[in-house]
Amino acid sequence: MPAFWHWFIAGGTILFVIWCVWLISWSSKQGPANVADDEVVGHKWDGDLEEWNNPAPKWWLYLYFITIAWAIGYLVAFPGLGSYEGMLGWSQEGQYEAEMQAAAENYDPIYEEFAAMDFEVLSQNAQAQALGKSLYASYCTTCHGSDARGAPGYPNLTDNVWLWGNAESELYISIANGRNAVMPVLAPALGGDEGIANMAKYVKSLSGGEADAGAMSAQPMFVALCSACHGVDGTGNKIFGAPNLTDDIWLYGGSLETIQETLLNGRNGVMPAHGDLLGENRTKILAAYVYSLSQ
Repeated sequence: MPAFWHWFIAGGTILFVIWCVWLISWSSKQGPANVADDEVVGHKWDGDLEEWNNPAPKWWLYLYFITIAWAIGYLVAFPGLGSYEGMLGWSQEGQYEAEMQAAAENYDPIYEEFAAMDFEVLSQNAQAQALGKSLYASYCTTCHGSDARGAPGYPNLTDNVWLWGNAESELYISIANGRNAVMPVLAPALGGDEGIANMAKYVKSLSGGEADAGAMSAQPMFVALCSACHGVDGTGNKIFGAPNLTDDIWLYGGSLETIQETLLNGRNGVMPAHGDLLGENRTKILAAYVYSLSQ
């Protein structure tokens, strides 16, 4: 912390404490002039409700001074005066590191034991699954939901349909390194509203939707623009995270309007990396739990 801010904070805090002591001392000596303790001060409410000249009890005043003394003691023991670290040497970073160290000593051996298991065995181990469920609740429910059934734009983890694959290595990479999937904007290449509508109908037809003449007219454009990622037959490609368009399972929705929106604006799906948060062992345990959800 720069010297200016250290002295600004420390000096301001000390002056404020001194001011509080003075204010309470001064206020305790004040009272209505020329009015005895057993007389009223002249204030009246609701016609007959009057204020007597009775000072606050001493114990009430002492509470203020005790509070100030406590504050001074706290500022001596703990950080609070600029860059002064306090006599006890406490810091939130130090407490965090101590707690993390204690947690590592308690739990790392458990993580190591589970992570040493074969992936299939791990995915069926009751204790490991309970631990994986806890990890899932902490890191995954915001996007994939507490029931793991996802939401528009967030994959359902229970249906055994995997954009990037469900092998151990594939799940590990998804969790540890994250994923980035991009569906480019195709509206300019499709040539306006009619081209977008025909392509949407063709894509819909791949999973059992009606294929009229307009839809079939878009088939050559699908091969030219979409097959590089989704394949000529529309079955997708796990290398790119490109969805299978023939299984009637839709990440953003399967209505014609939603498909047209995808073609018009594109999509950008991001699975954030969790490797630094979880570490190698917990990542494997979580991957095994996610795998088990669809088995």
